[in-house]
Amino acid sequence: MTKQLVAKNRKALHDYEVVETYEAGIVLKGTEVKSVREGRVNLKDSYAQVKDGELWLHNCHISPYPQGNIYNHEPLRPRKLLLHKRQISKLTGETTRKGMTLVPLSFYFLDGRVKVEIAVARGKKSYDKRETERRKDIDREVKMEIKRRGR
Repeated sequence: MTKQLVAKNRKALHDYEVVETYEAGIVLKGTEVKSVREGRVNLKDSYAQVKDGELWLHNCHISPYPQGNIYNHEPLRPRKLLLHKRQISKLTGETTRKGMTLVPLSFYFLDGRVKVEIAVARGKKSYDKRETERRKDIDREVKMEIKRRGR
């Protein structure tokens, strides 16, 4: 199983605290797959939502394929995500709790198929974000000090 990363939502890890992750398939049109292969995916401000027992990805921008002419797709259309019914019902229960949302973390190819990593996440407060940044800075300084002393 070869996993080829196409796009990552860096902002999601900054703005949300990840509780649980899922791997979902996605329904795409032909020109969308070609654009994804070229890495023309933007996950910023995208989110997933359960509607009528189906999971949908909203605000995910997949740029039109340059050679697609009249067969090109709409860049921001909602796209259906593929999960088992049991998993979708579990996600429905988790997102009805206060402050929980579904955020896409990454787009990748797994054995030739496009997959999306979805996370059940809780929004961080501004002081939580500052604390996370502070921890990263401290860890970075400690690693630099260890590296410096090793010389």
